Amino acid sequence: GRGGRVIIVTTDLIGLPRAITDVVAARLQKQHSLKRSEVLFNSSHTHTGPVVRPNLMTMFDLNEEDRARLDAYASKLTDLLFQVASEALSGASPATVEYGVGEAGFAINRRQPGPKGVRIGENPAGPVDRSVPMIKVTSRSGKLLGVLFAYACHNTTLTGEFNEVSGDYAGVAQEAFEKNHAGAIAMFMMLCGGDQNPNPRSTLALAQEHGAALAAEASRVAGGKLKTLRGPVRTAFEVTELGFAPHTREQFEAELSSSNPSAVRRANAMLKAYNDRLPIRRTPYPVQAVRFGRELTLLALGGEVVVDYDLRAKKEFGGRGEDLIVAGYSNDVMCYIPSKRVLGEGGYEAVDSMIYYGQPGPFAEDVEERVFAGVRRVMKRVGR
Repeated sequence: GRGGRVIIVTTDLIGLPRAITDVVAARLQKQHSLKRSEVLFNSSHTHTGPVVRPNLMTMFDLNEEDRARLDAYASKLTDLLFQVASEALSGASPATVEYGVGEAGFAINRRQPGPKGVRIGENPAGPVDRSVPMIKVTSRSGKLLGVLFAYACHNTTLTGEFNEVSGDYAGVAQEAFEKNHAGAIAMFMMLCGGDQNPNPRSTLALAQEHGAALAAEASRVAGGKLKTLRGPVRTAFEVTELGFAPHTREQFEAELSSSNPSAVRRANAMLKAYNDRLPIRRTPYPVQAVRFGRELTLLALGGEVVVDYDLRAKKEFGGRGEDLIVAGYSNDVMCYIPSKRVLGEGGYEAVDSMIYYGQPGPFAEDVEERVFAGVRRVMKRVGR
């Protein structure tokens, strides 16, 4: 009633590409007059879910039948996302919206330094954010309609040997919350968990344990004293660009002899781009801000964002009595987004992961500053 609106769409998927989110947002704009800044997509990044084309295409050896199946799934998913967003809009009703923060202890920094560089492991001394921010929605009659809770941790309790479709700990948490709060909808949002893993992990029992702990904490926060969010709702969205470090045709010609099949597929893709005289030098990068009155701002960043971005944003935009949620995996998941520190240290998040995302290599050294330049612009537009 005081102006502005936003729809948040969460998914138990590895990530949504712009090829899907842009189409859904355009349909919502045409059908419901929603601006692009008023639609936010987020993915839980479960590793036990379907492939969402065109992301991570160099990871897989796909035949034509596989590609056709993935194209059909992407088309169906696009329709379903538009449908669920439309249903939410048509079902909107007056409600009280509140905010609180809890904590869950199972996330750990996974960038373990060693004599041969940084590898994926356990680093108890590494940066981490174990907070569990939560938005609660209650009807005028006092009925709990739903919650949106979030956490910064990879959805990889279930590791490579698990081949059943699952939402991992986030899926368990949503199901558990809904079971204990009949009629309420639970939504999970992934924060800046690019370099965070569940600890311990690698069993179904642990996924259930972490999910149950997250659900219990969300229930505790929902039942406690919360901050009421007020209008207006202000939104801002922009697509900036991030540049890659310099690369040459010769390095990808050399990569054709790699023992890693994904690296060979990446090399072929990059050489095709060179042959087409369109070598990949940069990637589009979405940045979004949603501000609820003067109580809370939700900053949504694309890609697999490492926790440094969360900690820096809270330091730069914290204070003044206003809370901040910093989400990754939002609107597009094109690759990992390392901070300057992580880029300098190297390792999977900075270098090796680019093979599987089909990107030409590590980012240029200014990647963090380019992201934050976009962050400052959208934050300024919502009044922060």
